Amino acid sequence: MSDAHSTAVPLSRWPLVRGEKTAAQITRDVCEPLERGPGKLWFLTIAIAATILLGGAIAITDEIWTGIGTWGLNKTVGWAFDITNFVFWIGIGHAGTLISAILHLFRQKWRNSINRAAEAMTLFAVMCAGLWPLIHMGRPWFFYWIAPYPNNLGPFWVNFRSPLFWDFCAVNTYFTISLLFWYMGLLPDLGVAAQRAVPGLRKKILTTLSLGWDGAQRTWRHYELLYLLLAGLATPLVFSVHTVVSFDFATGIVPGWHSTVFPPYFVIGAIFSGFAMVLFLMIIARKVMHYEDYITIDHIEVMGKVTLFTGSVILLAYATEFFMAWYGGNLYERFAFINRVLGPYWACGWVMIACNCFVPQLLWFRSVRRNVVASFVIAILINVGMWLERFVIIMVSLHRDFLTSSWSHYTPTYIEWLTLLGDFGLFFTLFLLFCRFVPMIAISEVKAIVGKSPKAPSYDEVSSEAAHG
Repeated sequence: MSDAHSTAVPLSRWPLVRGEKTAAQITRDVCEPLERGPGKLWFLTIAIAATILLGGAIAITDEIWTGIGTWGLNKTVGWAFDITNFVFWIGIGHAGTLISAILHLFRQKWRNSINRAAEAMTLFAVMCAGLWPLIHMGRPWFFYWIAPYPNNLGPFWVNFRSPLFWDFCAVNTYFTISLLFWYMGLLPDLGVAAQRAVPGLRKKILTTLSLGWDGAQRTWRHYELLYLLLAGLATPLVFSVHTVVSFDFATGIVPGWHSTVFPPYFVIGAIFSGFAMVLFLMIIARKVMHYEDYITIDHIEVMGKVTLFTGSVILLAYATEFFMAWYGGNLYERFAFINRVLGPYWACGWVMIACNCFVPQLLWFRSVRRNVVASFVIAILINVGMWLERFVIIMVSLHRDFLTSSWSHYTPTYIEWLTLLGDFGLFFTLFLLFCRFVPMIAISEVKAIVGKSPKAPSYDEVSSEAAHG
């Protein structure tokens, strides 16, 4: 797909919202889909997502009832699907915090059309991530044991050297700040939606959730100050959370893990996969919700540029890892990396390299960045590659360790696959509910940029011009 507004212009000069939208039009465009009943497409998609979620819930129930012996773990491979998916989902959530906090601090106005959905995506991804360590405990009803709280269990206390405890602290901090940041950004829009709602239960709920928002100048002044403060608090989380996750591996002695490149490598990889997921969701949302005037081809192009940059850093990190394994002279380290591309799981290694290193390089071409279908496919392939990256780092490094006598093969069971599908079902069910009941576009922030960028025709006008040549 192409766009009539395709001439190269500086980022600060392209229209952030297409069509000469008024404040009333923006409010109506965003709120009307929430006020009318959902269509058949929404019911169909949420039914599919909920069905997949139900299958995952059945698999989790069976695993808890029987024990994690239902998984394919063995003496050699003690971490596999569970930690792979934990790291994957934590990474998905990073783009939301980056778009919301860091780009807000740098006054990047193009974020205003996509930040609300990206923030929601962060919350849902962290929920999906937290599920895996919880199940891996074997007795999840004792999850509170990993919290350092006063207890009467005698010498029993948390192990501050345990990566599980580090993850517990990092994920809970990340989720709390992200939830506060998302909810604070919602307050003005909840106030607008409450004013438009007809008297009834929905109006009462919106009025309560908006915390009495009145839109006064004094209210706005305090709101903007608090929003800026939360953005400042959330920014270090982008770097700290996945750095802590990387320490789960970098502090070990397993070949292929103890690398000083892991902290920045994991952070960039998280932003890489997170932006790919944002791109995937925004392309669907702009079509299904008819938000082409708010999520434009230019937004897709800018997200493609960020994806290209982070993908190039990932390519450099991969090359650095392989070079240091060869140059360092450590035979175990060298074997670990050879095993990734020539061992029993060679296909996973090569697909990972293709999806994460070579596919993003297509985004050097502007025609690809502005092609919606191509961007959609690239986003899917990147997330496939990033999931395989976590699988390769964790499982492939474990299944052949120092002693050949302890080498083992790992194959995920159907319980693990169903749990993974259920996790995706949970993610998309929550996202669809979000799209149905919460303003997906930040109304107040989009209004603030209308009139501050060049005017451009609406999506319908562009389509009409293209149809008539």
